[in-house]
Amino acid sequence: MATNNSNVTLTGLARRFVEDGLLDEATAKEAFIQASQNKIPLITYLVQNELANSSGLAFSAAMEFGVSVLDLSSFLPEMMPEKVVDEKLVRKHNALPLYKRGNRLFIAVSDPTNIQALDEIKFNTGLSTDAILVDDAKLRAAIDKYLESQDSSMGDLDDADLEGVETEGGEQEDDAVVAATDVDDAPIVKYVNKMLLDAIRGGASDVHFEPYEKTYRVRYRTDGILKEMSRPSIKLAPKISARIKIMAQLDISERRVPQDGRIKMKLSKTKAIDFRVNTLPTLWGEKIVLRILDPSQAKLGIDVLGYEEEQKKLYMDALEQPQGMILVTGPTGSGKTVSLYTGLNILNTPERNISTAEDPAEINFEGVNQVNVNNRVGLGFAEALRAFLRQDPDIIMVGEIRDLETANIAIKAAQTGHLVLSTLHTNSAAETLTRMMNMGVPAFNIATSVSLIIAQRLGRRLCNSCKQAADIPKDVLLAEGFTQEQIDTGFTLYRPKGCDKCNGGYKGRVGIYEVVKITDELANMIMEEASSIKIAKQAQAEGFPNLRQSALKKVMEGVTSLEEANRVTKD
Repeated sequence: MATNNSNVTLTGLARRFVEDGLLDEATAKEAFIQASQNKIPLITYLVQNELANSSGLAFSAAMEFGVSVLDLSSFLPEMMPEKVVDEKLVRKHNALPLYKRGNRLFIAVSDPTNIQALDEIKFNTGLSTDAILVDDAKLRAAIDKYLESQDSSMGDLDDADLEGVETEGGEQEDDAVVAATDVDDAPIVKYVNKMLLDAIRGGASDVHFEPYEKTYRVRYRTDGILKEMSRPSIKLAPKISARIKIMAQLDISERRVPQDGRIKMKLSKTKAIDFRVNTLPTLWGEKIVLRILDPSQAKLGIDVLGYEEEQKKLYMDALEQPQGMILVTGPTGSGKTVSLYTGLNILNTPERNISTAEDPAEINFEGVNQVNVNNRVGLGFAEALRAFLRQDPDIIMVGEIRDLETANIAIKAAQTGHLVLSTLHTNSAAETLTRMMNMGVPAFNIATSVSLIIAQRLGRRLCNSCKQAADIPKDVLLAEGFTQEQIDTGFTLYRPKGCDKCNGGYKGRVGIYEVVKITDELANMIMEEASSIKIAKQAQAEGFPNLRQSALKKVMEGVTSLEEANRVTKD
């Protein structure tokens, strides 16, 4: 609801922003009122609500107060003093300590009128404070990095810093860890929470906690690439392991066998992130890997996954069929689960009965009957499928077809009026068909039940803020698989550069797909038990691009680089 601002008189920065053309008068008055009510600086309010460009605001404020603007991206983090200002003050005032000279502390702020920040920091530290004006957007990013570096320094803590989690004795260690980790502000609790939150914030898909003989490291997999993020002391290994196992409700006294669990982390009243947890006994302790499961990823919609228009239409048409089998294939981490869940999300209506058998269920779906298979108690994929068929299903999803029994039941379901979705670990659509034949599934059953095969990979997206054009000779392009016609048409290739908004020139990932509809001609070849090579040639002849061709199209569109296409697809 708009606020009555007719009685507001603009002064100071608000007036300057209007004069410099950054805001119109009505927007400036409304922003001034809202910022005052929310008790935040005007510049922070404008940037958070995307009402003005943060760089323009910084230069306008500098002109108003006759000061210069510091570019934080060129400032060395190593110069920043450690643990001088309390984290709460840094967050509260959006103020970052830059460097210290004698008894003077220089503070980066985006709002030069924020005198309260300087006074409170001066009182808290006992140091004289001087303000340095910076870009608000860059300031918030720099504060996140600064506080992250402060927390990640836990790897250098000595025993005195870990007084709250120190234990004595061999057999009693776990009980002591439990008691210590129940305290909210214990160092281990804060450290583990920090690692998980940073992983979510950084868009990681997995977090690896890895003990070795003399070292311990934490790595994130971001955009498909592992990167080391922290090196805590090796002394912390059993405590970190115990803390994560407590969060996942695992047996902390059992270190000899792998365990699986789950953690739910609530980020707000409306958003929660699940972690799938697996422990593995290694030579020097338990390696723990957490897979981050974001339910919102399954509800992004098919348009953002990277399908070409023709491929998307093939998938949507197959989903609309009352029966048949849709197979999604690819190696671990290629995005098969997201493709399947996206399809399930489209199909999930009150009129349909949907059941899934998964190992384990990664994302909880309201309206879908999800079953975790458990071979230890005799509930495998085949047993779950048999039970589904007795419960009047419309749609069945099988997490993975691993054996002949599961394959046969799934195919019979697809032949008798059910839509079946599943995955296989193969490299291409053609290899999926021959893999099922090698399992022992009769060729006739494959030809009459499988309606669509999606083979996929995940490639890193180029960062739109820093990608730069690449000049590659024509003979190299031809050798890479581009056609002469494509080269003659003309296109611009890009390569990664790297900036403060991305990870080495890439930001996010995009799906690369081979989507093959089983046509009459392909069905005849399956019946004749043709080789995967012949089936692949026929699929291309019928206009279904393979993974390599789809990857090169993404390169031509400037979505990814040729180097990335070569990394995820090979001829």
